[in-house]
Amino acid sequence: MNRVMLGIRGIESEEQMRVVLEALLRLEGVTKAEAPHLGQVVVEYDPHRLTVMDLIRTTREQGFLAGML
Repeated sequence: MNRVMLGIRGIESEEQMRVVLEALLRLEGVTKAEAPHLGQVVVEYDPHRLTVMDLIRTTREQGFLAGML
């Protein structure tokens, strides 16, 4: 398993953060997604099934910009 921290722009509420976390957790290969701070998410994922770009793309599909921290 790999871990990555993503910074997410445009997050203004816990509800928006929850939407992003739920989208990431639906991905096959993500085992854990947590938000230590508003606008940041730590994702544990299987690198044989997903790439960091897959995680970023999923976040962007929720309407937010994301990138590695």
